Amino acid sequence: MSLTPNAPTRPGTLPRVVLYAQTHHKPHGGPPISLLPLITNNTGVTHIIIAAIHINGPGNITLNDDHPDHEKFNTLWGEVAWCQASGVKVLGMLGGAAKGSFARLDGEDAASFEAHYAPLQDMFRKHRLDGIDLDIEEPTSIPGTVRLIDRLRADFGPSFLITLAPVATALLVGQPHLSGPAFNYHVLEQMRGHEIAWYNAQFYKGWGDASTTFWYEAIIATGWKPEKVVVGLLTNPTNGPSGYVAQPEIDRVLTVMRHRHPNFGGVMGWEHFNALPGGTERPWEWAAHMSRVLHAPLPPMPAPQQQTPIRPYGRPLIPPPAPHPYPAESVKTLQDLGFSQQQAVAALNSTDGNVEYAAGLLFQD
Repeated sequence: MSLTPNAPTRPGTLPRVVLYAQTHHKPHGGPPISLLPLITNNTGVTHIIIAAIHINGPGNITLNDDHPDHEKFNTLWGEVAWCQASGVKVLGMLGGAAKGSFARLDGEDAASFEAHYAPLQDMFRKHRLDGIDLDIEEPTSIPGTVRLIDRLRADFGPSFLITLAPVATALLVGQPHLSGPAFNYHVLEQMRGHEIAWYNAQFYKGWGDASTTFWYEAIIATGWKPEKVVVGLLTNPTNGPSGYVAQPEIDRVLTVMRHRHPNFGGVMGWEHFNALPGGTERPWEWAAHMSRVLHAPLPPMPAPQQQTPIRPYGRPLIPPPAPHPYPAESVKTLQDLGFSQQQAVAALNSTDGNVEYAAGLLFQD
């Protein structure tokens, strides 16, 4: 496919093209990484998610390592306004790999919630963000998440976008994930699905596999609406230890998903600054390419990929193992203790591959 400019896509249309932007400057205190080529090249990007926001204590909020109002972010916020003026919705991501934000917003202490929520509210109002992405990678509760969603809706109104960023296993049934063993995304969807715009599901790092349609179809088979599941991809193999799917393989997979699901929710990319094929010099090309793949006329359905997952009667649908970065012997050690491969990989993900710590975590759960 060529990389000539696209016609812009309205943010409310499907499928979406979502990009996270966490790396805001070039290395060693270098200049800002501009978001403007995403709009000047008419890439078709629909949503940009600014990452990562952390609540560190009452009145203490940071964007990565600095206060959101630090002068280093002046260019970022100016460009956010330009993107919004061009029709792109810009959200802020709360949480992620750095834990603590959701623990501080959880619990029954109303005064504690207010003290920790206040700087988040102020930040989103000051910078006029269009929504929030809740990336819950720490144990938290359903009631605490419902309270947060309800408060955001009350404070920011009906047009404010609320999305979540679970790993792909979280959208299956009975599979390990990052939001804690008591957190059930199916229950959350039943309770507050009308307030949640969509889910940016992470199909990488051993939590899912985007090199085949099987994982996505397994999620849809459990009852999720296609328009609410955005397939999360690594934009560069260096952005995660495993799970990157290169072109044209990912193009074929996405085309099959579009064939089967006219309301396909779209794709998200982690992350913008080094996205391929353009890399650090032309990262906007990833969004342009994805937009083309997702809006191109559909060719005839490829015969070898017409199979859909078959679920044995009375049993949950379990997809095949996802690629992961850990030695086979590490996974086998944990399996020999009586745990499934997905449980073993999940524990290794949570302990940076330390088998001893992973075993302790599994027995603790």
